[in-house]
Amino acid sequence: MPSPFPGMDPYLEGYLRSDVYNAIASKIRAFLAPQLRPKYVARLEVYVVEDIFPASEMGILYPDVEVLQIRQRREVTPPTPTSNITTTPPSLTLPVIQPVKVRIPTVEIRDTANNILVSCIEILSPVNKRLPGIRDYRQKRQRLYNANVHLIEIDLLRRGNRPFSHPHLPDIPYLITLTRAGSGVIDLWPVKLPDTLPTIPVPLCKGDSDAILELQAALNAIYEEAGYDLSIDYTQPPPALSDVDIEWMYQRLSKSSP
Repeated sequence: MPSPFPGMDPYLEGYLRSDVYNAIASKIRAFLAPQLRPKYVARLEVYVVEDIFPASEMGILYPDVEVLQIRQRREVTPPTPTSNITTTPPSLTLPVIQPVKVRIPTVEIRDTANNILVSCIEILSPVNKRLPGIRDYRQKRQRLYNANVHLIEIDLLRRGNRPFSHPHLPDIPYLITLTRAGSGVIDLWPVKLPDTLPTIPVPLCKGDSDAILELQAALNAIYEEAGYDLSIDYTQPPPALSDVDIEWMYQRLSKSSP
């Protein structure tokens, strides 16, 4: 069954996000590979970062971690007193927040002659969009720019901050950007909730035509392949949205329901 949303499905931003990002990275490679042969190849790369996530996102992004911490807290028993002095019981007990290792998939396009990185497609994760991870990610962006690598950033997550700021950056839920190597400019595709995801160019080396990436087709394909509709309860309260988006979403869901 297809998603009831024409573009990004906001329900995919929760605990399904990791599976969605891995799947869409693989689908992007599959879409690009036939266009790149024989001069270029698309490779999946995964880098691991530690996410010191806020407690408010436990159970949303990392549900298994929340369950594990609850179990650990229940197993703790107070020590046996060794004296007659009574200690003051704590008024509040909080779990120790431990970093979570997060695997972030990227798609790298390399030339087959010298294995040189030509373009990098980043799918932004929550850890890329808030401290302390956003600092490391901004440094990575700068390294890629300095190395004359084209950078495509796919931001399908409403949480967190954008990796760059600009006075004319629109306030929208989703954003696709392209920074061509050495251009000094960033091409933007702002995406509102009712919008379909754009079809964007993927730059290659000078003199070669851009490849074409149909982002909406990639998202539609993985939604049906993975059967995400079987894991999402669209009758539950919606994720945090504006009043206008909530009204639109309810109308959309009511039309798509059997």
